[in-house]
Amino acid sequence: MFLSIFDIFKIGIGPSSSHTMGPMTAAAEFLQQLSGRVEKGEVHRLRSSLHGSLAFTGKGHATDRAVILGLAGFVPATLDPDQAERELARIQAEGTIFNDHLGRVQFAPDQDVIFDYDENLPGHANGMRLWAEDADGNTVFSEVYYSIGGGFVLTEAELEAQRAEEGDSAPEIPKEWHYPHPFIHAADMLEMGKRSGKTIAQMKYDNEVAHLSQEAVDQQIDDVIAAMDSCIDRGLTERGILPGGLDVKRRAADLHEKLIAERDSNLKQPHTANEWMSVYALAVNEENAAGGRVVTSPTNGAAGVVPAVLRYYREHCVGATQEGERDFLLTASAIGALIKLNASISGAEVGCQGEVGSASSMAAAGLCAALGGTNEQIENAAEIALEHHLGMTCDPVAGLVQVPCIERNAMGAIKAVSAASLALRGDGSHFMPLDNCIETMRQTGLDMSNRYKETSLGGLAVNLPEC
Repeated sequence: MFLSIFDIFKIGIGPSSSHTMGPMTAAAEFLQQLSGRVEKGEVHRLRSSLHGSLAFTGKGHATDRAVILGLAGFVPATLDPDQAERELARIQAEGTIFNDHLGRVQFAPDQDVIFDYDENLPGHANGMRLWAEDADGNTVFSEVYYSIGGGFVLTEAELEAQRAEEGDSAPEIPKEWHYPHPFIHAADMLEMGKRSGKTIAQMKYDNEVAHLSQEAVDQQIDDVIAAMDSCIDRGLTERGILPGGLDVKRRAADLHEKLIAERDSNLKQPHTANEWMSVYALAVNEENAAGGRVVTSPTNGAAGVVPAVLRYYREHCVGATQEGERDFLLTASAIGALIKLNASISGAEVGCQGEVGSASSMAAAGLCAALGGTNEQIENAAEIALEHHLGMTCDPVAGLVQVPCIERNAMGAIKAVSAASLALRGDGSHFMPLDNCIETMRQTGLDMSNRYKETSLGGLAVNLPEC
């Protein structure tokens, strides 16, 4: 399975790629499939049920809202927030969804989005059912979807087919791949780099332009960068309390003003660089928590790490260039694809090591590449950052992507820069290969209790201050 840079970096909305973007995408796909299978007037009612982590933390992640919008025909990449709010209000008031092919069908959000806390679907922790009924209550079409992290969704049949192809071992390079450099492990990536004499970014770019024009690839990369920048810029100006009931105050705008004042007065400590990285990450994840437009990097919960380090490269590193920014994202996406293909980027599957850990690894590799690191140094940077997130749990308080998620992105960005710096000071040789570190993350995720995998049943989520 080839994962494009645009699979890893997708423009969407908050607060969660797996719990918001994925369910919205699944519901929209179900609507499309349904429309191609039934005649107008045949469907009387639409229904859905959420299972596993989607049920336990769905209200905090606005999963029910995402399902409603998906069934109403919205998709994350093009969603107009104002139009979406108007349609949500209409559906809630009238209890119907209108579709050009299906006509007007019954859908009462309070009754037809079911949070099933008892049944866990077998394929993945993020499972959901969608079905359509006729006037007599008979099911005319149904489908099971799994939101597998980073906004990716698979039907039950697609997930089973993927696992049957992979078997119990790590995935191999499919024979049908038609890409110049079809690496699926870090060792392959390094070997192909030696044979071709190309950097990881160059090999990734060659793979992208095998099926898209150079102009399209360059433009879409620049669009991703612009979306990341826009999210940071908005987050640096917004103030107030984040939604959800925890009364978490936005901090990025105030911190940014203080940093600017200190910079202009030359009253700054050496560690101020860490504060700049932190404020960029906080800005993104506060926007995400507010349901704003973000870029999965590789997930929404970890969306602040890569943009923060990318902005740090541009604004604070000597010799930063547009080419360096593109190399940053191409390299980061290559590392993200390795992790997704050989382990997971889903907090509901392997904990936060798969989200912020993966993002930090990607950002470390990207920064190392942008600063001129060799392929071996880049692989080393990715490994250092990932290694020191192993075992990190996903325990969002009240199921909201706020505590500890927002601050974790800031720490992930700082670790990424430290990892890149360490790798650049070496020659790329090191003890633990990235492939082995990725496999360790996979095994750790399998061993981790479900209480610590985005269910809000353990960890910080149950150890709250008494009020």
